[in-house]
Amino acid sequence: MSLPPGFLDELRTRVSLSQVAGRKVTWDMRKSNMAKGDWWAPCPFHQEKSASFHVDDRKGFYYCFGCHAKGDVLSFVKETENTGFMEAVEVLAREAGMTMPARDPRAAEKADQRTQLSQVMEEAVKWFRLQLKTSAAAEARAYIVKRGLDEAAQDRWEIGFAPDQRQALFLAMTQKGFPAEMIIAAGLCAKADDGSIYDRFRGRIIFPIRDARGRAISLGGRAMAADARAKYLNGPETELFDKGRSLFNQGPAREAAGKGQPLVVAEGYMDVIALSEAGFRATVAPLGTAVTEDQLRLLWRISDEPIIALDGDTAGVRAALRVIDLALPVLEAGKGLRFALLPTGLDPDDLIKQQGAGAMQKVLDAAQPMVSLLWRRETEGKSFDSPERKAALDKTLRAALKRITDPSIRSHYGEEIKRLRWDLFGTKPRAFTPRAPWVPGQRGRGGAPAQPIAPMATTRASLLATVNSGTDDSLREAVILAGCINHPALIATFESGLERLEFHGHGHDLLRNLILYHQTAPNLHATLMAEAPLPTEAVLLHPHVRITAALSQGADEETAANCLAEAMARLQADRAHRLEISDAEDDLTGVADEGLTWRVSKAAEARHSAARGPQDTKGDSVLAPNGIELDRDELDRARKLHDSIDFSRGGRSSNH
Repeated sequence: MSLPPGFLDELRTRVSLSQVAGRKVTWDMRKSNMAKGDWWAPCPFHQEKSASFHVDDRKGFYYCFGCHAKGDVLSFVKETENTGFMEAVEVLAREAGMTMPARDPRAAEKADQRTQLSQVMEEAVKWFRLQLKTSAAAEARAYIVKRGLDEAAQDRWEIGFAPDQRQALFLAMTQKGFPAEMIIAAGLCAKADDGSIYDRFRGRIIFPIRDARGRAISLGGRAMAADARAKYLNGPETELFDKGRSLFNQGPAREAAGKGQPLVVAEGYMDVIALSEAGFRATVAPLGTAVTEDQLRLLWRISDEPIIALDGDTAGVRAALRVIDLALPVLEAGKGLRFALLPTGLDPDDLIKQQGAGAMQKVLDAAQPMVSLLWRRETEGKSFDSPERKAALDKTLRAALKRITDPSIRSHYGEEIKRLRWDLFGTKPRAFTPRAPWVPGQRGRGGAPAQPIAPMATTRASLLATVNSGTDDSLREAVILAGCINHPALIATFESGLERLEFHGHGHDLLRNLILYHQTAPNLHATLMAEAPLPTEAVLLHPHVRITAALSQGADEETAANCLAEAMARLQADRAHRLEISDAEDDLTGVADEGLTWRVSKAAEARHSAARGPQDTKGDSVLAPNGIELDRDELDRARKLHDSIDFSRGGRSSNH
C-alpha cells in the first residue's frame, strides 16, 4: 500500500518522538533539556545503565552513542514493537487522530508522479538560475545587489530570474523531455482559455521554495515591473505544495534553531533573506497567506516560543492580533508566541541597513508576550471613565480568555489580565483582611463609606466571617501526593483533578508533575526517589501521612481512593471559598449587598459540606480514613463548586 503525498510528513508533524519514546524509556531529567527538545535516557535497544540514547524532538530523530541505533518516530515504533512499516504508520496514525487512507492500487502511481514533479521543479530552479546571468536580467541583478546580496548570497538562496516571455520556461522544459501535463501539474505553467500554455512566472526574480527536507516544491516571484498585478506571486497549490502547511526557509531555520538561535517569523522572502544574511538564520515566513494553524504547529515543532516580527504600524499590529486569535485555542503549556514590532515604516531589511544587526537584535529582545498584545488591542486609545465601559472591557477580555482551552494557561492569563487591569484603573491588589458587614445606622449608604469594624461576637463564628487561612493546604497536598505514590493505579482516576490543582507546598508542584509523567513506571516510588528524593521523602514521612492507614502501600485501594477524594474535595472547597471571599472583598466598598453575601455564604456552605460529618447525611456515604462518614452528594457538590470557579476571573463563580 502506498500513502498519499504529504501523509507521512503530516504524521511526523503531529506526533512527538519524545512522547512515543517516553513509553519505552525513563528519561534522565538531570541530563535532558525539555525546553530545547533535548532528551536523554538509557537505550531501549541494548542493556545499559548510562543515558546514551538521545532524542532531538525538534528534528524528530534519535541516536544512541552506544549501539549507534538511529532513526525517526516510525523506525522507533518498528524496532521497539517489532512491526512492519505500514503497521507502525497505523499505530502512530491512531495516536495522532489521523484516518488511514483506503488501499488504492493507484497510490503507487501517484507516488511516482510526485517524484517526477520534484524532478521537474529541480530542473526549473536550475534553468531560472541560468537566466539570472543573461543580459535580460541586468535590471534584476542590479535590484538584487541594491538589496545587499552579493553573488555568494545569490548562490546560497538559489535566486533566479524569469524572462518576460510567454513560453520561455515551457519550451526549455519540453526540450528536456518533460511532458506538458507534468509541467502544468508542477505549477510552473498554466493553460489559457484558448488551450495555449503560458509560463506562470514572467519578468520576476525567482525564489525557490523548499520543504523541510530540502526538496523544491514551488517557486515565489518578485515582480520587476511597477505596474504588475501582484508584487509577489507564489506557485499554485499542487501535489507537492500546500501553502498553509509550508514555510519559506523551513529546513535551514530548523537547523539553526536547534543550535540555540531564536526562531523569527518574518513577512516575506526578502525579510527572511535579509535577517538570515545578518546572522538571524532561524528565520521563516508564511507563503502568501496569513499564518495558519498548521503553520503554527510547524513553528512550535521547531521552537517553543517563536518571535513574530511585524511592522509597528496599524497593519502590523492587526496582523499580530490575527495570529493571537488563531493561537489562543491551541495554546499548550510551554508553547507560546512573542511579538517584535519594528519601528514604523521600517521592515527588517531597512532596519538592518540603516542601524545594523544590533538594532534588530534589540527589537527581538524587546518582543512582547501574547497577553500584552491582547491587552493592547482592547485598551489602546479607549477611555474607561465609567462603570459601563469597565464592564464592557471585562466582558471582552473574558470572551478572549474563554477561547483558551488549557485550564492552566487560562488561569495564568487571567492573573496577568487582572494585574494589568489593576494598573490601568489605578488600584493595587491588597492582602485580604476580613471586613465587617454593614450595620443599620452606620454611615455608608448614601453617605461616606463606613469604616470597617471588627467582627462582633455574634458574627465572628458565622460562615461569612470564617476564612480558612490555608494552613491545612500543605498537609492535604501531602496526603494527595502520598496516596498517588503508594497507589499508582489510582493516578489515572484522579489525573484530571491533579492537573488542575495548584500545589504550593515546597517541592509539591515538581512532585505532582513527575507523578503524572511517570505514572506508568514499573516502580514509581523508586523513580521519584531517583529524580526528586527530597520532596518525595518529605511527603512520605509527613506525620499525618504516616499515621493515616489508608495511605499505606498495603491499604485497600478503594479506601485509598476515598481518602484521596476526601482530601481533594476539601482542598478544592477551601480554596474556592477563599477565592470567593477575596473577590467579594475587592468588590465591596463598605456596603455588602445581598448578591455578594449570598455568593460568599454559598461558597462557605460548600466548604463546610466537604468536611461535614455523619449528621444529616443523604444518600450513599464514604468512610474517610479518620473514621468520619462523608456524604457522597456533598463531596460531589464541593467538587462542582470548585469546577464552577473561573480562575481566569480571579476566583469569581462563573454563575454569578
